[in-house]
Amino acid sequence: MSYKMTSVTFVAISLCAAINVRADDLDKPMFSFAGFGTVGLTHSTEDQADFALSTLKPHGAGYSSSWSANVDSRIGAQVTGNFTSDLSAIVQVISQQRYDSRYLPTVEWANVRYQVTSDLSVRIGRIALPTFLEADYRNVGYAIPWVRTPGEVNDLVSVTNSDGIDIRFRSHLGDLKDTLQGSFGTTNINYPDDGHVAVRAIRGITNTTEYGSTTVRLSYLQGNFSLDVGQPLFDAFRQFGPQGSAIADKYSGENKVMTYVGIGVNYDPGEWFAMGELGKTNSHSFIGDKTAGYVSGGYRIGKLTPYVTLAQVKADSNRSDPGLGTAGLPPYLAGEAVGLNAGVNVLLNSIAVQHSISIGMRWDLMKNAALKVQCDSIRLGANSSGDLVNMQPGFVGGGKVNVVSTVLDFVF
Repeated sequence: MSYKMTSVTFVAISLCAAINVRADDLDKPMFSFAGFGTVGLTHSTEDQADFALSTLKPHGAGYSSSWSANVDSRIGAQVTGNFTSDLSAIVQVISQQRYDSRYLPTVEWANVRYQVTSDLSVRIGRIALPTFLEADYRNVGYAIPWVRTPGEVNDLVSVTNSDGIDIRFRSHLGDLKDTLQGSFGTTNINYPDDGHVAVRAIRGITNTTEYGSTTVRLSYLQGNFSLDVGQPLFDAFRQFGPQGSAIADKYSGENKVMTYVGIGVNYDPGEWFAMGELGKTNSHSFIGDKTAGYVSGGYRIGKLTPYVTLAQVKADSNRSDPGLGTAGLPPYLAGEAVGLNAGVNVLLNSIAVQHSISIGMRWDLMKNAALKVQCDSIRLGANSSGDLVNMQPGFVGGGKVNVVSTVLDFVF
């Protein structure tokens, strides 16, 4: 059995809040437990910044530590309750590096689902957003072929769940299966530098089509967000009258609308796989507008699966701005304006631009455990820090970063 079939079975049994609970399942225990984890070690050649799993992480491999276990290591557990053939619930808790560097467990999922009909279900609570192909099990390293999901695409949307409601409707036409999912909710994220973002009125629609070995997912997500990172800077801009207010309105993260649209395709006939995703975000703020994508493929040779991934993220909005004009300003105001202009350009220049090639090998060394090794060659865009975090004063944008990672993924 290929690892994909094993992981699908794991998801189907353990994450049964995502599938139908039918009347003939009533002889199963009311409660079931499952767990997963990753033990990893990562090395980065960049010594003035850190390579991390997400831009929300405070540090990783590189400046903080040449070799780091914080990048990929995690442990997770979930309890599923099947109360009737129509009513079920799930709670998933994960412990991994948080924004504050601690490993306190956090609740990733906690929802109740009611099966209205055989094809229509409703969930209420904390629910995973189905933004990307691997969204339902992105934290279960055993269920994905790589060491980690490509960050160029996943960092387009940092929100992984929302507190609210979603509705799923499934339809069948011969061998074709289609799932239409609508989501509505809200969430809060804490950033490493003590910033905070509240995302309200998250509304999304996702359509997943399966036919034979092919899966296609189309996603649209929109939310109203308020980000207090940089807000003192923009408040200072407003003191310069209409020109300063225009700059603040353009780049501030206060009460803005972000949208994401994407498509993902996976073809997996068993002996090999090929997949890719393409996504685009618009934020109307200093976060910027970006387009990202990846293509990946691998071939299974017994218990070994060599694979390669190409990924890229580019900026669709300006990464610099002339800012306030200083002509005619008294010297003390001109100096302040120059400082504010420099500040906003630091924010704009942080918009990720990079492309990478990753080569890896997966070894299913035993039942429910896989060892993976991956080498990433990352080329940063001109004057860009890409998806790196914790940049130091000596960091110079652009250039090349090499990353080597090894992980042991397991489920239990």
